[in-house]
Amino acid sequence: MIDINLLRENPDLFRNSQRARLADESLIDQILEADSARRSAIGEYESLRAEQNAFGKKVAKASGDEKQALLAEVKELAKRVGEAKAANEKAQVTIDELLNRVGNLIIDGVPTGGEDDFKTVKTVGTPRDFEAEGFEPRDHLEIGELVDGIDMQRGAKVSGARFYFLKGQIARLEQALMWMALDQATANGFTMMTTPTLVRPEVMNGTGFNVAHDDEIYRLERDDLYLVGTSEVALAGYHADEIIDFSKGAKKYLGWSSCYRREAGSAGKDTRGIIRVHQFNKAEMFVYCPVEEAEEMHQKMLAWEEEMLAKCELSYRVIDTAAGDLGSSAARKFDCEAWVPTQGTYRELTSTSNCTTYQARRLNIRERMADTVDANGKTKKGATRTVATLNGTLATTRWLVAIMETHQQKDGSIRIPEALRPYMGGAEVIPVAE
Repeated sequence: MIDINLLRENPDLFRNSQRARLADESLIDQILEADSARRSAIGEYESLRAEQNAFGKKVAKASGDEKQALLAEVKELAKRVGEAKAANEKAQVTIDELLNRVGNLIIDGVPTGGEDDFKTVKTVGTPRDFEAEGFEPRDHLEIGELVDGIDMQRGAKVSGARFYFLKGQIARLEQALMWMALDQATANGFTMMTTPTLVRPEVMNGTGFNVAHDDEIYRLERDDLYLVGTSEVALAGYHADEIIDFSKGAKKYLGWSSCYRREAGSAGKDTRGIIRVHQFNKAEMFVYCPVEEAEEMHQKMLAWEEEMLAKCELSYRVIDTAAGDLGSSAARKFDCEAWVPTQGTYRELTSTSNCTTYQARRLNIRERMADTVDANGKTKKGATRTVATLNGTLATTRWLVAIMETHQQKDGSIRIPEALRPYMGGAEVIPVAE
């Protein structure tokens, strides 16, 4: 949720942000109007409450006919107080609904536009030249079937389209990625977390996902719970309604979970293999920190993602995602896209988002500022303020696509990147099945 105080002070900031997102600018004026109405309703309610309290004192002192007359006025006043209270509550509901529709205030420098309007920050590595090596690359599914590591047919038989089984060394390769991510994250101060994959609607909404209108989300109606598409959701809710102590630094968690997405609207897209599926595994960084540290932390998280890509010996590019493709929570997002040989293009493997105070404000997550001492030497307890949250991916099932295709050999076997070999029992190659 955006900061209503900041919006009052500088509505043009938010109009410009909405414009960059290709979103509805008029929401800002609607919020200002609703805010004015809410404050008027509050003023009316408080004035009537004060009048009601004053009447209570008059009634206590009065007697006889005067008291009866005053009681009649008190009854009428109580009715007006009730109406003013209802108007105040209605105005608050209206403004909350409007605020929830506005995306996070973007950070200066974020490209304007939609999905295709990103800016390339850098390109790392040179895609492998299979033609020079004298063979046509196979796609990841063909390779996976050759090494007996991916079974889409039985996945569909058991669960339907876009489900799969990983087997043998490919299943182990996925786990190797996850363990390598865990070791790297732990070395950088992250605490591993195995997280719930079912969450309450208030947590899903608090993270910035609109459960009423997001067709990507699986819902268990009987229990009013939602399957998460990322452990970011559970980790964002972990400190809900708490005051965080940052005296020992930012809170850094690595969530390890299965993730679920309906892939609504993706009919006909990436129907072959495991690029776009309903269930996958992911190691997700999540950080709580003071607002002033958020942009520096964002760069660190991007660097950790790039470190993982380098360990997997992949060619990739980093893009600065355009405002219209950020989602509601992110103020800035960098994607790392790896080269997929058979597609002849880069595909997203990781993203890292700086959500500033947007999620924490919705989930009521704060930090305590330092105590102050007044002129009389009296200590005043520090105020609280909203923290910043950030998230970023270190490994997912989709990474297998880029690794398998990039490191395939002419016979269909897969060379295992050196950094992953200790997690694969020292194996250097995943051989073709006999």
